[in-house]
Amino acid sequence: MSRQPDVTLTQLRYFVQAASLLSMTKAAEELRVAQSAVSTAVAQLEKQVGTPLFIRQHARGLVLTAAGEEFLRDVRGLLAHLGEVLDAARGRGDDVRGHIRLACMVTLVPFVMPELLAELSSVHPGLDVEVLELEAAAVSAALRSGTVEVAVTYDLGLGQGVVREVIAEAPPYVILPPGHRLAALPEVRLRDLAEEPMVLLDLPHSREYFRELLAAAGAPPRIAYRSHNVEAVRGMVAQGLGFSLLNQRPGLDGTYGGGRVESRAIADDVPSLSVVVAWMESVRRTARARAVTDSARTVVERLRAANGQLGKKRRAPRS
Repeated sequence: MSRQPDVTLTQLRYFVQAASLLSMTKAAEELRVAQSAVSTAVAQLEKQVGTPLFIRQHARGLVLTAAGEEFLRDVRGLLAHLGEVLDAARGRGDDVRGHIRLACMVTLVPFVMPELLAELSSVHPGLDVEVLELEAAAVSAALRSGTVEVAVTYDLGLGQGVVREVIAEAPPYVILPPGHRLAALPEVRLRDLAEEPMVLLDLPHSREYFRELLAAAGAPPRIAYRSHNVEAVRGMVAQGLGFSLLNQRPGLDGTYGGGRVESRAIADDVPSLSVVVAWMESVRRTARARAVTDSARTVVERLRAANGQLGKKRRAPRS
């Protein structure tokens, strides 16, 4: 019978911290231990598992090997599960507590995250939530690396192996400058925007989505300006620099700069973006991740009922 590696929890925790920061020195500072303690623990761990977990670059810090990336994802899941096991043993199995890191698509943050954090704080006061605000590709990468347990995002660029539970639909709409020739209409046909200058929300996957909507309607966009910031896009439209397409609609048509945009529904039959809670199919879900999912459902239903900006109700999870 082969001997099992003699791995300690301290080694695993030190490894996760070093991998998260890509620095033994920074990990030691966060853990409040000597740098030599972290380096020794990681070296012993690599010896026990029989493969290098890091490439050490003196001038540039640490780089995870392919084995290290896979090991990091599994260890994060293991430590999360261990926390649940210990809570259950203490008689707190239904008491959701501890730390969870979640990702949120950057354009959804102002619409969903304040209410979600307030809901979690009220329902699960023992839960410490850390939010990473990311664009679509980075959300997928954070899930796959184990950096986050769960994500609230659009169903854009998540790829295979990710389970999505649709909690709302966000239909696209048009924003126009005040006094625009189409502003008198309750709905706008996309082909009527052909040849007009566009201010593009220039985020990976989002920009392709908007371009495809216009191209399919026979109105390939003439992009005059672009920004990765939603409020900057709205501000440029308010200044008469072009129209734009967005999905999440603020409760007011005013902009940060004191201007105003005209928001209109799209007359064409165009696909909405699904707002989803996402997690890796291969990773065991913790009670903390399930609590985030449940609260996200509650919050989105509340927002949908209050302002109607989040469309259809959720559908069953899919991968």
